[in-house]
Amino acid sequence: MPDTAIDKHVRSAVLDTAHLGDIEGGLGTIYQGDTRRRRTWRARLTTLLAIVGPGLIVMIGDNDAGAFGTYTQAGQDYGTALLWTLLLLIPVLYVNQEMVLRLGAVTRLGHARLILERFGRFWGAFSVIDLFILNGLTIVTEFIGINLALGYLGAPRIWGIVVAAGVVIGGASTGSFRRFERFSLALCFFSLLLVPVFVAVHPPLADVARDLVLPHLPADAKLSDVMLLIIAIVGTTVAPWQLFFQQSYIVDKRITPRFIAYGKADLVIGIGAVMVGAVAMMAFAAAAFHATDGFGRFTDAAAVAKGLEAVAGRSTGVMFALALLDASIIGASAVSLATAYAIADVLALRHSLHRNATDARGFYAVYAGLIAVAATLVLFGSDSLLGLLTNAVQTLAGVLLPSAVVFLLLLCNDKAVLGPWVNGRWLNLFTGAVIWGLVMLSIILTAATVFPDMTGETILAVLGGGTALGIAGFAFVTVLRRKRGDPAADGVPVDTSQAPAIRATWRMPPLHALPPPNLSLAKRVWMGVLRVYLVAAVILVAVKVVQVAVGQ
Repeated sequence: MPDTAIDKHVRSAVLDTAHLGDIEGGLGTIYQGDTRRRRTWRARLTTLLAIVGPGLIVMIGDNDAGAFGTYTQAGQDYGTALLWTLLLLIPVLYVNQEMVLRLGAVTRLGHARLILERFGRFWGAFSVIDLFILNGLTIVTEFIGINLALGYLGAPRIWGIVVAAGVVIGGASTGSFRRFERFSLALCFFSLLLVPVFVAVHPPLADVARDLVLPHLPADAKLSDVMLLIIAIVGTTVAPWQLFFQQSYIVDKRITPRFIAYGKADLVIGIGAVMVGAVAMMAFAAAAFHATDGFGRFTDAAAVAKGLEAVAGRSTGVMFALALLDASIIGASAVSLATAYAIADVLALRHSLHRNATDARGFYAVYAGLIAVAATLVLFGSDSLLGLLTNAVQTLAGVLLPSAVVFLLLLCNDKAVLGPWVNGRWLNLFTGAVIWGLVMLSIILTAATVFPDMTGETILAVLGGGTALGIAGFAFVTVLRRKRGDPAADGVPVDTSQAPAIRATWRMPPLHALPPPNLSLAKRVWMGVLRVYLVAAVILVAVKVVQVAVGQ
């Protein structure tokens, strides 16, 4: 569709005209203007297949090289004692990604652009700079994973990394959204190699089931090290880049509010797949290193492959290495794409997988540049420094996550942006509790870094006191708002009698027509306080990671 065919008001809301048209999914097509009701299971299945992609890719992409290192480290160092953290993260995953699904379908804008428009250049720049730095480091860890997999498989290191970089760049540069999605879905399918690895190692299922539902900390473990790993698990399972990727991908795939229910089903499928992989990695690493000299001495994923080979044969190690290679490629692709979308969003560049490289030069230049730089750093970087980076990135993602979720929550309560799709009261309460919990985890990590001999009783006291403080603060703010007659005290009001009729066709108005956001002084102050604390927490995380790396 030529740019001249787009109404000027639509142009101001849709940053790239390639985002308008048919839904061209990897497994099917839904034509623009299709409003028919899906009454049969066949029609619903056909529609779901056309929609499947955003939720599945963002979740499988999250089981990347960093996840392989983090989950297998948890298993090798602490057995299955930390499996329960994965179960607790399922609702967090769903709620966060469901909110960006709604934002993408309703607003037709990427996450970075919405932050810029609704919170101003200062906060928009902060968010994009955070994302760019963290994502750049994450992409380096993906190529570290590729390097480790190639080393175990005995493949040429230099040529292997160059070919992998070429595959990642080529997969997204064909000018066809459908071809990219099929490429990504094929990578998602090969991630199932983790299942036969689990079967071959056959960890004790009773222990796995117990530790999955029974929260506890590993016995005789250094608290600060355990907290560092728990936050790394949070950071690799619920990463900030996921928010930016899925919202922009929803926009690029042209999914509209009419198909949000199918988008939610796609997300559930993705969460199920990522949890199967995460549980499998933690469990078979625990079983492979139990009662061996390697227990509690994690080094990297290549050593895990060797440990699996020792207990279940060479084929098992090869399957794990191939799964690591696959995960690293899809992770590099998804994280680079999330960054390119965000940069192009903020700079108002043409940015769509429906466009070829000559038609969206800036977008593809950012994407390919990130891949090329990361591959070069891994080719010529020090192995010890690269290993340190892998440990640090996942933890930094966990520490920076509260800031990203705060912006997400504010956007999903902006009626000018989402209209009848805004959050309800209970969703706001849950998301607020998630943000508070993430902040509490980073506080504990900070305290454990400053006071390395802190006991388990102390950590429980900190958690209990922090929870009580959060409940008291929420109650105080709610009472104060009700006295002032502020409707926000009871959640965002939505006319549920009209919502079913208008939701399917409601869209965010053009950007120039939106009223200014309601950012009170209190909100600005708390956002500033959160930023200052997170900067301090990031510094302390870096200190702790260095201490762990040098064995202090």
